[in-house]
Amino acid sequence: MSVWKTNDSDVKKILYVQTHGEKDPERTATPFFLATAGAAMDNEVCIYFTMNGPQCVAKGNGEKIIIPRKGGGGKELKFFIEQAQEIGVRFLVCQPSLDLHGYTMDDMIEGVEMIGGAAFNDMACDADAVIGF
Repeated sequence: MSVWKTNDSDVKKILYVQTHGEKDPERTATPFFLATAGAAMDNEVCIYFTMNGPQCVAKGNGEKIIIPRKGGGGKELKFFIEQAQEIGVRFLVCQPSLDLHGYTMDDMIEGVEMIGGAAFNDMACDADAVIGF
């Protein structure tokens, strides 16, 4: 059984895998940015958060993680999260990675879904592209 929402073969499926979190803020925004662009191109898009990735979608971290810019300043990760959510990108989280950081689903922002390893592997096998960060 596929975890993807569509069975339409004309709709491409893109799965991004986010493994970075608070300690690598410069590596956190790109999956959201690319996923937003992919969804705007009428693809079905998901981001799977594993290893340190759940830190990106933990409540309050969107405001704490600042994407640095050359010359100073930067944008809050929340900006990129909200763009992705608004266009329909699904956020999926790995249970063992929640445990790694002492998180529960109550610690995640609204809209995050939990899937297991088998479901992730099914999604990866059914995806037209799998891209890791």
